[in-house]
Amino acid sequence: MTFRLEPLRHKDLRRCAELELILFGGEDPWTESAFASELDWGHYYLGAYVGEELVGYGGLSLAGVPGDMEGSVHTLGVDLAWQGKGIGKALLRAMLARAEEADAQVFLEVRVDNVAAIALYESHGFSTIGLRRRYYQPSGADAYTMARPVPVEETT
Repeated sequence: MTFRLEPLRHKDLRRCAELELILFGGEDPWTESAFASELDWGHYYLGAYVGEELVGYGGLSLAGVPGDMEGSVHTLGVDLAWQGKGIGKALLRAMLARAEEADAQVFLEVRVDNVAAIALYESHGFSTIGLRRRYYQPSGADAYTMARPVPVEETT
């Protein structure tokens, strides 16, 4: 199985919204127009493609000024049929590489019961820094706030 990561295309936003309904249907999933707004604002969004089919997506925003940047993972989703094949990990790594270029600490929220996502984030240097009660609506599920510091280069 081969997939490639590319900048997310406007023509794929309908597919993103479809995947949102499948993956996050009980939690106010993003609409096509919400994804369009993110792209129009210039945030960093990637799609994972198998052939021409969009099978995953991820988005990161960066804010601040050089030397004082902060990143936020806005979304990360992979088609159920393609989960467990390294696509989510590849999307996350690409977003983190972009944040590292900007020397940005990165934050995100994740459902407290999303064990697989939490394990993925922890394996990439995130740690839990807080709890947001009833963060996800309409279910009222809690979310952890997680953070990943700017990697520090070791000197010898």
